Parts: sequence; structure tokens; C-alpha cells
Amino acid sequence: MPPAPVGVAAPARVGVAVVGAVVCGGLAAVRGPEPALPAFLLVAAVGLTLAVVDLTSLRLPDPLVGAAALGGGTALTVAAVVTGTPGRLALALAGAALSLLLYVVLALLPRSRLGFGDVKLAAVLGLPLGWLGWPTLWLGLLLPHLFNGVLVLALLAARRVRRDTALPFGPALLAGAYLAVLLA
Repeated sequence: MPPAPVGVAAPARVGVAVVGAVVCGGLAAVRGPEPALPAFLLVAAVGLTLAVVDLTSLRLPDPLVGAAALGGGTALTVAAVVTGTPGRLALALAGAALSLLLYVVLALLPRSRLGFGDVKLAAVLGLPLGWLGWPTLWLGLLLPHLFNGVLVLALLAARRVRRDTALPFGPALLAGAYLAVLLA
């Protein structure tokens, strides 16, 4: 598992390690020995680092998002070759393209707080979600908004944030994709 960023305190590093173990263990338990499992695990490991970075700096660095895209795409290509299912790879690419398109539209809406790091991450997550099929992709695109909506309402009610407070969306994207994969 990738190390936590240097600025993260030791107790938080333990928490990140525990979350990483739960996420990767959950994926391994649910997806089993399927040839696409390495793609899911790679995207999850890089995603965990992205979540920590987004929570601490409100940024999703392009090199990390790119690593998840390249690694996940390569692993899914290998899985498609091994299983003889090029159609699933085409579905994964279609999922990434659709996710990119939908999130670009959302980011361009007036007063949108969605950054283009979120847009790129949504496209990357569209690869494994698309691999699993359209229902999983749609669920993975919907859940982050439900998660973030509930969180924002709770934070507003507790007066921890204001309506103009910037909040990270990457962790919600990752959590939504993770839950959609588990439910697939």
C-alpha cells in the first residue's frame, strides 16, 4: 500500500493503513480470483492515496490520477486478453468516456464546485465500473453525490461549514465506486 503523505500524523497513518486493508480485503473477498482483480486493487490503492491528498489539500494530483488510469487500464487490458473478452474492455472504455463527459458537464455548470481533478478521477473510475457493466457504472456515478449530499447537509446542520466552504469530492467518488463494485 502506498505510504501516507509526509504531513499526515502517525495515528492518521494507522487509520489509512486500516482503511486500505479493509478496502483491498473487501475487493479481494467480493471479486475473488477474477483476472480483473489486480486492476481493482491498483485503482483502490492509488485511490486511497488520492483520498488522503484531497482531504488534506483539496487537490487530486494529475500524476497520481494518471498512474491509476494507466495501471488500471493496463490491468484491464491484460484481463480482457486472458479471458478472451475484448467486449468488456470496450465497455470499460465506454464507461470511462461516459464518466468523463458527464463530469465535464457537471464541472462546467454555473457555480459548480467540481474541479477538473474530480472530472479526471471520475473518468478513471469509469474504467473498472464500466468493466462490470452499465448498472454498476450508473450506481458508481450516483452514489458519490448521495454520499456527499448527506455529508454536506450534516456539516451544515452542525455549523461546521458554510454554503461557500470548499470540500473535497474525491473521497466520495472513490467511496461510491468502491460500494458499486462491492454490490456488482
